[in-house]
Amino acid sequence: MSSLLFFALLAPAAEPAVAADLVVHNGKVWTGDPARPEVQAVAVWRDRILKVGTDAEVKALAGANTRLIDLKGGRLVPGFYDSHVHFLSGGQSLSHVDLKDAKDEAEFGKRLVAFDKNTPRERWLVGGLWDHDRTFGGALPTFETLDKFVKDRPVFVQRYDGHMGLANSAALKRAGITADTKDPPGGVIYRLADGKTPSGILKDNAMALVERFIPEPNDEEILEAVLAAQKALAENGVTSVQDLDGSGAETRRKLFRVYQRLAHEGKLTCRIDLRWPLGAYRELSTTGTTADFGNDFVRIGGVKGFMDGSLGSSTAKMFEPYTSDEKNTGVYVTAPDTMRSLIRSADAAGLNVCVHAIGDQANAVLLDLFADVAKQNGSRDRRFRVEHVQHLRPQDYPRFKELNVIASMQPYHVIDDGRWAQGRIGAKRCASSYAYRSLLDAGAKLAFGSDWPVAPLDVLAGVDAAVNRRTLDGKHPNGWFPDQRITVAEAVAAYTTGSAFAAHQEKDRGSIEAGKLADFVLLSRDVFAPAERDRIAETKVLLTVVGGKVVFERK
Repeated sequence: MSSLLFFALLAPAAEPAVAADLVVHNGKVWTGDPARPEVQAVAVWRDRILKVGTDAEVKALAGANTRLIDLKGGRLVPGFYDSHVHFLSGGQSLSHVDLKDAKDEAEFGKRLVAFDKNTPRERWLVGGLWDHDRTFGGALPTFETLDKFVKDRPVFVQRYDGHMGLANSAALKRAGITADTKDPPGGVIYRLADGKTPSGILKDNAMALVERFIPEPNDEEILEAVLAAQKALAENGVTSVQDLDGSGAETRRKLFRVYQRLAHEGKLTCRIDLRWPLGAYRELSTTGTTADFGNDFVRIGGVKGFMDGSLGSSTAKMFEPYTSDEKNTGVYVTAPDTMRSLIRSADAAGLNVCVHAIGDQANAVLLDLFADVAKQNGSRDRRFRVEHVQHLRPQDYPRFKELNVIASMQPYHVIDDGRWAQGRIGAKRCASSYAYRSLLDAGAKLAFGSDWPVAPLDVLAGVDAAVNRRTLDGKHPNGWFPDQRITVAEAVAAYTTGSAFAAHQEKDRGSIEAGKLADFVLLSRDVFAPAERDRIAETKVLLTVVGGKVVFERK
């Protein structure tokens, strides 16, 4: 052995060949990788994970300029991927009137009046997200309800599911809605007891009769909403989203430009996949855009359609009538033949298709349509998605695996809707609803999200809902239809690897593995510990890392 080599071996260890930019260590890291589910530490170089392993293995990659974060035994998980948000409206909701938890009409009115006083006179009052089951004892409010509090300017506030809105008399007048106005296809103008006079309640496609008169937000308002939204996302550990938007065409184009601008400036702290309406698929297809086009922060190439309405608005399309209205089976927001044509065309153009379906008939028919289109357009890895998948017949559970259709679900809905769902459709249909356990057992792939701002952005509340199914009214402490509960690991997987797979992004996101994007979250509790099962919803996000950069740290 040469003397030079001998002294080199005695010298202090040199910098590693590639020094990590960030090392998080001394933790309990749930990787989401079945081959190595638990590790202690993670090393990051630039925006990718360099290595996972023991403290010793990973800290060996630390150099002089490496940032070290001691997790102090805390639980680290992959960054949460919310498969269903409405990014712009979520950001806007942070500055809109909030009516959802108003305990009664007096509180409802008090909030409206306060918001009215602080809003420029030229603007409409919008937002609201009211809940008639909570505030009005299940009865629907009318334009007269709003007029008691705000009559001199247009008001249009939506039920929290987004499938029913309430207009005051000024808004009805601005929109020209009278006793002679007919229900539009896929929508309902609710009438007063005389059967003619519009009550102010507009369901599904009927909402557009008023919405077209509401001024579109300008560039500055969109930017403010996006910045507010991504701050909220970081605080909740959400590092990627599927933005199912819902804006008008011009607003969507402005929103897309804002996303691109922030990405170019390095100011996005969340990865965004923006979807176009299914009916507007040609806006993408004529440019040659196909699924998952873009970069690691902003992508497009997916479209979203609507089969039916919602259970809360009694417009979800069911096989049997609602127990509360024997003449009503819900509505098709889009006629099945039209939906088949749209899905076939968008799929043939290489776009990824997801469709909202809530009622058992809407889900069954949509699965038929997906099967028809896959057969006509030929085999490929298309990953059709059903959004919500709330009410199913048991015979439709296995069809999700058979047809390779992803169930994109939002667990918070089960503990919210469970307060009143049996009053709409009865116990038998509820027993096969929000069927997380049955779908997983049937081999379906689940992708979880929030549906924010329809439901809270809080991922841990969603995990708790899937695991415990305790309704918000406290009436089911052992779970509402507890046979459909799933494990914490299954719920977290649906919020990470499941959502990444649904977006064709499983190679880059969803788990903590070498080579993947360095997106991960530190939790205040070890939600996987059996002793923490009853406190999952109390868990807070302490640290959010996106691309190796800390974007949120709870002080």
